[in-house]
Amino acid sequence: MTSFLLKSSAFADGGVLPTEFTCDGADQSPPLEWSEPPSETKCFALIVDDPDAPSGTFSHWAAFNIPATARDLAAGAGNQAEGMMRQAHNDFGKNGYGGACPPEGHGPHRYRFRLFALNVGRLDVSPSARVKDVEARAEQHLVARAELTGTYERR
Repeated sequence: MTSFLLKSSAFADGGVLPTEFTCDGADQSPPLEWSEPPSETKCFALIVDDPDAPSGTFSHWAAFNIPATARDLAAGAGNQAEGMMRQAHNDFGKNGYGGACPPEGHGPHRYRFRLFALNVGRLDVSPSARVKDVEARAEQHLVARAELTGTYERR
């Protein structure tokens, strides 16, 4: 499978998420940018989750139907009303981005930002779709994937 690069001006891959992108800060989504995807890309889907959550992987954000021409998402894009993209219900029970918020004293958690390049112009999911629904549908149309991981710990 072809790959491309996902990065953020706010943190390095494997680095600590700044507080403003967590529940202890402004709880806004971080800025993201990516390199040129494969030519067959027709749209993108972004999945953000915490595989270290005590009860299993916790879903923080799904943004999808991001246009194939996009190469970035500004800080706070996941906190805006839907515009150029749709957003799914996260495990906090709301649409859009929910920042890193691990249990206090649970140690550092990894937050995976996974960008899927898809071979369809839009994912057809219900308006009440959850993050896991979007991820399952995106996997069916995957052309390439890019991943960026941040960490966060609450003491």
